[in-house]
Amino acid sequence: MVVDDYSTRFSMGLNFRECPLVESHSKKILVDHLTVTYGKTVALEDISGAIEPNSLIAIFGPNGGGKSTFVKVLASLIKPTKGSITHHCQSTCQPAYLPQQSTMHRSFPITVREVVAMGLWHTVGAFKSLTKTHQSLIDQALERVGLQDYDSRLIETLSGGQFQRMLFARVILEDSSLIILDEPFTAIDIHTSQTLLALIQEWHQKGKTILVVLHDLEMARKYFPETILLSKHCLGWGPTSKVLTDKNIMNSYHAEKIDRKRNHV
Repeated sequence: MVVDDYSTRFSMGLNFRECPLVESHSKKILVDHLTVTYGKTVALEDISGAIEPNSLIAIFGPNGGGKSTFVKVLASLIKPTKGSITHHCQSTCQPAYLPQQSTMHRSFPITVREVVAMGLWHTVGAFKSLTKTHQSLIDQALERVGLQDYDSRLIETLSGGQFQRMLFARVILEDSSLIILDEPFTAIDIHTSQTLLALIQEWHQKGKTILVVLHDLEMARKYFPETILLSKHCLGWGPTSKVLTDKNIMNSYHAEKIDRKRNHV
C-alpha cells in the first residue's frame, strides 16, 4: 500500500522509515535511511528514495524542513549521522553546487569574469593559465546569462539578479552531470528568474540531473516534473502533480509545527 499524504500516515500511527514513492525510479543516486542531526536537533530523519538519471526535481517544504541539509548531503558537503547516499555513476559524480546567496561573501575584491572562470578549475586547475579556448568559453557563458558587458565589474557592485546570473555562468563552465541549486530564485527579478529557468530547462534537455530547492509553489508545479516534499521527514517523492497536492502542502506545515513544539518541550 502506498500512503502519500501525511495526515493518513500520522493517524494510522505509521513511522517515516520509507519515503512514499509514487512511482519507481531507475537508481543512479540512492538515498538509504538518511538521518542528519546538528547536536540534539534533528534536521532530517530516515529519508529513503532514489534519483534517476536526467531528473528535474524540486525540493519543497517549510522553512526548517531540512531542504538545504538534504542537498548539502547530496553534494558531499556534510556527512549523514545515519544512513547513506550512494552515487551510481558511469563517470564522475562531482556536482555543480550553488548555495543560497545569503551564505556567500560578496565583499571579496574579485571580478565577475574571475568568478565565472572558477567553473573551469576542474579541468584547468587553480593555478594554470587560461588558454584562448578557455577565454572563449568564459565569453560564451557570460553572454548566455546576459553579463557580457559586466565581466570586469567587481562582484560587490552587482544586484541580486546579476549576482545569480554570474553564478549560473560558473555552473555552465563546470559542465557537471549533476546540478544542485539551493534557492536560486530568492530575491531576484522576474526577468532574471525566466532567464535562469530557461537555462535549467536547457540543461535538463541535455540529459543532466538537476535538483532545485524552491519556495515558489506555482513554479514547482509548472516547471518541475518531480518533487521531494520534506518536513524533516519525507512526506512525498514522485510526480509533482501527486506530491504537491493542497492537502500534502498543508500537512507539511502541520508536521513542521509539531516538530517545533517537540523541540521546545
